[in-house]
Amino acid sequence: MTAPLDLDQLQSFCAIADCGSFTEAARRVNKTQSAVSMQIKRLEERLGHTLLARDGRSVTLTHHGEVLYERARKMLRTNAEILDHFNDGDLAGSIRFGVPDDYAVRLLPVILSSFQRTHPRIAVDVSCMASEELLNGMKAGRYDLIVFTQGTDHNFGELFRTEKMFWVASHGGRALASEPLAIACGPNCCIWRKDAMEQLDRNGLDYRVAYTSSNATAITSAVLSDLAIGFLPESALQPGMRVVGDEYGLPRLADAQIALMRASHAYGGIYDALANHIVQSMGNLEHAAQVEAAE
Repeated sequence: MTAPLDLDQLQSFCAIADCGSFTEAARRVNKTQSAVSMQIKRLEERLGHTLLARDGRSVTLTHHGEVLYERARKMLRTNAEILDHFNDGDLAGSIRFGVPDDYAVRLLPVILSSFQRTHPRIAVDVSCMASEELLNGMKAGRYDLIVFTQGTDHNFGELFRTEKMFWVASHGGRALASEPLAIACGPNCCIWRKDAMEQLDRNGLDYRVAYTSSNATAITSAVLSDLAIGFLPESALQPGMRVVGDEYGLPRLADAQIALMRASHAYGGIYDALANHIVQSMGNLEHAAQVEAAE
């Protein structure tokens, strides 16, 4: 009978894959770097394939490593679910959570306030910033869970919500009539900006980027102040905004794909409690944001 794989080895393997460093992974799993190196050596010997490619200080997954990574994550999650099933204790602890500020103004207070009522012993430390920064922070070990816009990184994350993207302008404003059309948007790394610019160029529309910020609140203010028009996903729409589109010749935008990413240790217990609450809360939004913004 073949012996099962060692979950401790898989945990270390996933930690290395997440951060790209043996040194950082050793810190995360509370082991020495030599102990982690030995775990990976034994895991590679057991599977008969090289799992990690070492190039100077950087470490990346080989093809076989990529195949193992997804399956290892599933095993770690299943292990956490089994432990949770037999754990009768109250959930308590702290979670480092990151979320794009696109959703922070409208959704975050509602989601987290309801979570704190049902889980008063779980402290959630929140950081709001752009998806690209959150993904870099996850790699650096600064977060346990993040919500991010998929498209920035297709390889990881659990897609849980797809929303329409809307062109928006201020009610009664004149920005829509500007020539060239004034646009407010995120920086060059923003996946929504890339799509909007491509669609405008493809349709031959004359425009200029009049207002750029990595802060969603600043972009929202620019739109509401009639400095420019912008584009936002459904759940980020604000009262006072006017949804515009075909009647002004503006192109259809790609949907926003919202995903959840976990650190390799963030399964079960307090992490599942928050992750499930976020997914359920945003899944129940329906079209509330769109309706309110249109009124």
